[in-house]
Parts: sequence; structure tokens; C-alpha cells
Amino acid sequence: MNSEPLAKYNALIESGILQPDSGQADVVVRLNSLNEMLKPTSFTQIFKKKPSPRGIYIHGDVGRGKSMLMDLFYESAEEKRKRRVHFHAFMQEVHERIHDYRQQLKKGLVKGDDPIPPVASDLSKSARLLCFDEFQVKDIADASILGRLFEALFSAGVIVVATSNRIPDELYQGGLNRHRFLPFIDLLKTRVDVLYLDSPTDYRLDRLKGYPVWFKPIGSAARNEMDNAFIRMTGGADAIRATLSVKGREVVIPNSAQGVARFEFTDLCTANLGAADYLELARIFHTVFIDNIPILSPERRNEAIRFVNLIDALYEHKVKLLASAEADPSELYPLGDSAFEFRRTASRLYEMQSEDYFSLGHNSGADITDEV
Repeated sequence: MNSEPLAKYNALIESGILQPDSGQADVVVRLNSLNEMLKPTSFTQIFKKKPSPRGIYIHGDVGRGKSMLMDLFYESAEEKRKRRVHFHAFMQEVHERIHDYRQQLKKGLVKGDDPIPPVASDLSKSARLLCFDEFQVKDIADASILGRLFEALFSAGVIVVATSNRIPDELYQGGLNRHRFLPFIDLLKTRVDVLYLDSPTDYRLDRLKGYPVWFKPIGSAARNEMDNAFIRMTGGADAIRATLSVKGREVVIPNSAQGVARFEFTDLCTANLGAADYLELARIFHTVFIDNIPILSPERRNEAIRFVNLIDALYEHKVKLLASAEADPSELYPLGDSAFEFRRTASRLYEMQSEDYFSLGHNSGADITDEV
């Protein structure tokens, strides 16, 4: 069937969009098998409870195609109750649900001191198949509840498919009280097949090698270059509008696909966003496109401050930046009291255009020791 992951993958190779890659092929065959197991084989089996198949945990270096393979699988999966979410965003939601449950408990609206079982029950009712992008554990608050949370999810029949840069045994490495976290790793390995995406090519870097990443001046030519670069970076995947929840607020991402986000300058720096919002974007997305960066004259001081905070967040997390702007970085803030301070930002913007910077892996979170 053309809807199956393996058929889609082979079609992409035949069309020349993808190169043959034995490491990717091995993983997509396993994803294809899981997709087959998710299909009901007869009308009677639709109502017959079957053991849940083992999930899949795909790990490998950055740029090897993990997100692309997840795209193929998720789009093909015939399970109606399915959900795909970045793991960090999922854990944020879990903590918010736990907080809401405790508030209801104080009001006498629910019974039971432990919020984990009801939270897991609600999650399992909405999704039998949970697909996680960038599975990682860096926060002690996450580490402390993962074992009981996932034990409840697995008991409810939830199937997990995940991508990660780390093998399970390296999750929460160096974290506080890590010995208490180890049972979760053992549990995870009993419910998923751990697959290494053994590909020699960093396709993300390859897609931009030899191409500019800073386009000036603003205009139709720059827009076309940005459009073409976005297609290269996402492999032509359909972009979607998405939202992130940051401390109870929603941050809108106008266009996102395969870990790439695209914004207008006004979306990020005219809107009332702050450092926490930029840090969250930097954690979630490995590449950010910004269209139409203007000259930051003194009357745009607030926008310039936000822009500086944004670039700091992207730089610290090694997020790749592609942008269209009215001028080179050193000419964006030519006047005013903050012109001197802006030099550091300009310097970072030049460094972020280098091949050495683009070869760095995405640092989606601070070191564990900083978070615990």
C-alpha cells in the first residue's frame, strides 16, 4: 500500500528526494512492521483486546533523518487515537495536569492523593499511540515521576515511538539521585525496541552546505531564497501552525516542520515575548527562520532588546538561524545608546553563519547540573 512507511520511503528515493541509506532503511522496515501490527486484521478483532505491540526508540546523531522517519510513520499509522508531541512539551503538559488535579483535590472535586493514575488514565484515553520527538530527561521534576507515569501508560496499553540523540541508558546521566531513575530505564527497555540509526551522513548540514543563510536586503529575492532554504531544511514536508505553552501562555509558531520553525520578525520581537519564551523555542527547535529583520533604529529599542534576548537563547542552544534582513548584522543597530552593546549580538550573528557553527549539535537544554 502506498500509505505504508516503507512504500513512502522507497518512493522518496526513487524520486531523488532522498539518497539510499542502509541505516534509515533498517529503521523504516521496523516502523513498517509496527504499522502493520497496529492495523485491525478483521472485524471481530476490532472489538477483541490484543496485547499491545512493542514500541520503538530510535536514537542516533543529529541530522541523520530521525524526524523524517517519524513523519513517514506517523502519517501512515492507521491508529485513530494517536498523538505526536515533543517530549519536553509533553512533560510540561503532565506537570500542568498534575497541578490542576491538586487544585481540584483542595476544592474537594476529586478523590485520591496521587495524581499520577488519573493523569495517565486521561492521557491513555486520548492516545493509544504516543510519538515523542527528542526524548530526553534533564529535569529532576520529570525524572521523579517518569517511572510511575509510564508504568501506568504502558499498563493502559499505550504504545510509545520515540526519537532521541541518546540511548536509554544515558538518559538523565549525571542527574541528582539518578539511581532512583534507573528503574524507569529498565521499564522503557522492556516495552520498546531500541534501534540505532546508523547513518554516516549529517543530512541537515548537507542540505545547507555551500548555501548562504543570511539574505539581504528585504524583498522578493530574499523571500524566494528563504522559501527554498525552508524546503531544503524540511525535506519539503508540509508546514503546520503550532503553539507552545510557556508558563500558562501560548506562543504561536506560524510554520513548523521537522524541528524547523519559521517566523516573521514581528512575530518574535514586536509581540510581547520574553526570555522564557525564547528559551523554550530554542529547546524545541533545532533550526529557526526569521523573515524581514529591519534596521533597529533607536525608536525600536524594545524590539532590539527582544532581538538580543532571542539571539542569545538561540546561540546558547546552538540553534541554526536563517534570516532575511535589511542589512548585515553589524549594520542592524547603527545608532543610539545600545549600539555598543549590540556589537556582541552582531558578532554572534556572524558566527552563526559559519560552517563550524552549523556542524554543532543542537543543545536542547542546559547541562543537568544547572537544572537540578
